[in-house]
Amino acid sequence: MSSLTEVKQKNEWKEWGKAILIAVVLAFLLRTFVFATSIVEGDSMDPTLQDGERVIFNKFVYLINEPNRGDIVIIHRPEKNYVKRIIGLPGETIEIKDHKLYINNKLHNQTFLTEDAKNHTGNYGPITVPKGRYFVMGDNRSISKDSRNGLGFIMEDEIIGRSEFIFYPFNEIAKTR
Repeated sequence: MSSLTEVKQKNEWKEWGKAILIAVVLAFLLRTFVFATSIVEGDSMDPTLQDGERVIFNKFVYLINEPNRGDIVIIHRPEKNYVKRIIGLPGETIEIKDHKLYINNKLHNQTFLTEDAKNHTGNYGPITVPKGRYFVMGDNRSISKDSRNGLGFIMEDEIIGRSEFIFYPFNEIAKTR
């Protein structure tokens, strides 16, 4: 009778071990290939994203789709990662005049900007985005380091994911798009 109990206990431990191993492997695969987290540093994406917020970003989406205008993306550079919004796609001409954004000579409405950000964009361009590159800007235009002033055009392989939602602080949980 006691050997039957011992066999059941060993089988139970084996099942628990398998379950834990599967959970660890799945978590590793999801973190490596599908989702990851990033901390927003600085105020360049304010008010959409604020300093210290943690976001979950989708690493898989750009393996099957191209980045789109308006996507908030994580950009990997050797010195650090940046969080910016895609404004210009490959081949498009970007110009900012009188604080208004023009893409291919057509006025583009930026509903995600505050009135203050709209009035502090300044003049820029016209400039054509090269093939395989993207033009990005932060939502807080007056202080953002972006394609206009330091980051330059972003290569497609530097975009490591699309920000999906804020998960911390808990009172700020929301989609980022």
